[in-house]
Amino acid sequence: MEPKDLYPPDPRIRPLRWAVIVLLSVGFAACIAKGANQPPDPSLVEARIAGFSEIGLRVQPEPGHLPSTTEHCALLAATERQRARGLMGVTDLEGYVGMLFRFSVDSQGGFYMRNTPMPLSIAFFASDGRFVSAVDMAPCEDRPDCPIYSAAAPYRYALEVPQGKLGELGVVPGSTLVLSGPCPAE
Repeated sequence: MEPKDLYPPDPRIRPLRWAVIVLLSVGFAACIAKGANQPPDPSLVEARIAGFSEIGLRVQPEPGHLPSTTEHCALLAATERQRARGLMGVTDLEGYVGMLFRFSVDSQGGFYMRNTPMPLSIAFFASDGRFVSAVDMAPCEDRPDCPIYSAAAPYRYALEVPQGKLGELGVVPGSTLVLSGPCPAE
């Protein structure tokens, strides 16, 4: 003889259990999807200049020379909108060495200085960080005929610094750009 349940199961509870399981499953899936939708590099920090992140970098000299251990901090322009804005209107880099333009694929596009009051130097680097070329750029007012400055070959990164400062960073033919993630602590 089997004992009888004192309280037989209520048929209304079974759909309620399924509803709770479905809601928990959907909530769990939403949490995973939201977590997976973070920026591509969560180590990037919002820069002191609004609208940009910052990134640490160093420049390795050409092979055969002692490696550089000096880490620098630059503004990062990684989106189309950030790259289009660049250093327009900027007169103070707020302690950054310059701005690094990062592209997801090799680029051959040129840079112009429209609405950029500071004279700049720009160095272009290949996808593996190898130096491609560099050029000095003159400020240009708000007019459509500003000169276009281009690299000697396709590039993945472009580093803009105040004119004449590339050498202080070790940027010369044969050097290599190394990105280090977060900026070094000050």
